[in-house]
Amino acid sequence: MPKFSGVFRKFLFSYILILIIPSIAGYMSYRTSIAVTQSISIENNVTQLQKSQEILERRMAEVESFTRQLALNQDLSVLLNESVIDQKTNVYGIWKISKDIMAYSQTNDFLKHFFIYFTKVNVLVTPGNAYFRPEHYYQTSHYTNLSLDEWKKNILEKTHSSEIMPLSPFITGGTQTSVITFMQSLPLDSFSDSSPATVVTIIDEKTINSVLSGLRNDTGSWMYISDAQGHTISSQGITQPEIEQLSADSHFNKESISQFYKDDLVIKIRSKSTGWVYSTGIPRHVLMENANKIKYITWSVTGAALLIGLLVGYLLSYRNTLPINRLLQVMKEHFGKEAALARNEYDFIQGNISNILMNSKHLESELKRQLPLIRDAFYKRLIAGEFQTKEEIMSAAAQADTGVSFNSGYTGIVQINGYSDMESVEILNELSAARLILKQILMEDESRVLVHMTDLGSDRLVLLFTSGDQEAVEEVSKEDIEALLSRLVNLAFGEYRITITAGISDPFTSVMEVSRSYEQARQALENAIYMNKKGIVWLGDTRIESNTYYYPIDLELRLISTIRAGDEEEAGRIVKSMIEQNTENRELSMEMKHQFIGELKGTLLKLLDQKAIMESHSFEKIKNRIIAIVTSESIELISREINEIIADMCGLITSKKNDAHSRTVKQINEFIAARYADPDLNLYRIAEHVERPEKYISQLYKEVTGTNLSDHLEKVRMDHAASLLKRNQYNVDEIASHVGYNSSHSFRRAFKRVMGVSPSSFRQSVEE
Repeated sequence: MPKFSGVFRKFLFSYILILIIPSIAGYMSYRTSIAVTQSISIENNVTQLQKSQEILERRMAEVESFTRQLALNQDLSVLLNESVIDQKTNVYGIWKISKDIMAYSQTNDFLKHFFIYFTKVNVLVTPGNAYFRPEHYYQTSHYTNLSLDEWKKNILEKTHSSEIMPLSPFITGGTQTSVITFMQSLPLDSFSDSSPATVVTIIDEKTINSVLSGLRNDTGSWMYISDAQGHTISSQGITQPEIEQLSADSHFNKESISQFYKDDLVIKIRSKSTGWVYSTGIPRHVLMENANKIKYITWSVTGAALLIGLLVGYLLSYRNTLPINRLLQVMKEHFGKEAALARNEYDFIQGNISNILMNSKHLESELKRQLPLIRDAFYKRLIAGEFQTKEEIMSAAAQADTGVSFNSGYTGIVQINGYSDMESVEILNELSAARLILKQILMEDESRVLVHMTDLGSDRLVLLFTSGDQEAVEEVSKEDIEALLSRLVNLAFGEYRITITAGISDPFTSVMEVSRSYEQARQALENAIYMNKKGIVWLGDTRIESNTYYYPIDLELRLISTIRAGDEEEAGRIVKSMIEQNTENRELSMEMKHQFIGELKGTLLKLLDQKAIMESHSFEKIKNRIIAIVTSESIELISREINEIIADMCGLITSKKNDAHSRTVKQINEFIAARYADPDLNLYRIAEHVERPEKYISQLYKEVTGTNLSDHLEKVRMDHAASLLKRNQYNVDEIASHVGYNSSHSFRRAFKRVMGVSPSSFRQSVEE
């Protein structure tokens, strides 16, 4: 088969198209999944940022609440309202406040570093300590971007109302850090330029970042918080120049909640309470981590499915194309390759099948049209004794569609009188019309006798009278025939002035006796003409004396052909008929008897040239037995000896024929054993190998072995399949191809039909 024929490409394209359609649907589903996954990731990050915002604002609210609690502290209120006399300081009150606020720094990490500055006494109080000179505190903890004077002026001496100073560099205990500062003047209702006290809470950036740690990981994420004026409150993973560059970029939409900037997803939310802006950046690969997993799995599975689908499509295309290409090859061999120029292979197949059907119908109509000729030829061969066996007669009768079995009946010959020795065209036409009239009368008669007719010369009809029903038990009677022919005689003469004479034979009891019966009818007609009788004449009514023996040439030829066919029974019947004719119906002189027996001996000697007899060891014995027949012996002894010789001859011929049949069957078996794995092995190939017709070898194989040829082929294949199943080397599909099956399904059905179990069950039973 051409590996890439047009049919193969069409099949493969169909399978690829089938693969592409779900792949497109899968791709759309994949894109939707990626988009949904991305959307979910963005929503999750926005939600996480909002949660972090809530936590941070809650913590800052705790800081603000802390200052309110201080404002309500009684001891602190006393210090705030206490008048300074002679610049004396309430040391005890300051010490007590220092101890009281120590608990706040230990329970809240946002309050680890704070102080209270008392303006009147210029004292700075921290949890557990008091600095009567603020300069001393500045030396250990100060802003690197504020001098001492700026620090005092902007933080200690200025009135603050829940103010937050943006992120600033700060040094505490020699450690550099960044802090935001929450400042609140006390009392809370201080609105003048200066206030009695100021609470300053310094919150380390690291502490804020710990609250926001969920927004950043080690994969490149960043975040920062800015106040309403854009000052940085806190940042992680991003530097201040990068923040400024981001804010200044015109391509960056400051109003959008989420957007891709460069290779990061930037999410921004603004606090409604503080005005702070919370910004976080997530690298695209982090955001798409789950989506990428889906992508990799989807592409891997889809790619593997496509590869497997292409492979399966290729195999199925090859498998489905194989029988079509074989059919095309056979058609091109038989119909010629020029038809391959059709539009496509299917048009080529359709066109040729249409031609086959048309030719078949035409042939069928021609056969039907020729059926009367075939039937007429069959009747002529039958009465002439040209058939050698009963089976041959029955096959020919079935082909001619006679509809009867010819088991018993009578033979008659009808002669149209008044036209002897007249052969002009007008006379022949008139005789043809007369024969047609007689046939029409017989066909229209409603008798239960079935009449088979054929022409014999220009003025005679041969009639075979049989039962009208193939399954009838009763044989056709002499009275029925007499009545039928009487109606024929009367109607032909009464309406058409046609006079006829009919000679009827004795009954025959076998189809092989039809030719003998015909001879009897011919003899009866000749006797009737000789005695100038009209109407219906039976053989038994026309016995005439004859001094010559009865042994016509056609009967001798029939005897020879019957013996050559090995039909002992029919040959014995012919001999018996001749002896009866010459002994019962004729009074032969001794000389005529010797002459008749001599003729029979000569016929038997003629048969010795048969190859089956000449090559036999019994040749001389049979020859001597024929020569040794004594004509003076009684007719019974001579008849018995002749029948025995005929039996020996037929036995040798049948044996030789059986040997030839056995050789043919052996040749068939050897060919099947060698070629059983060929899927194209069939009756046609076997017949081609043995050079015999298909029907012949099928019938021959059945007769010799008792098994159908197709059943034997199937049995051979199943035996080899069972052997392969026992080895457990191949799977069922491979075994099917090894034993000549294109379809594993057909193989399984055949195996179960022959073996009684399925291939898998057979293998399991062997393994157990």
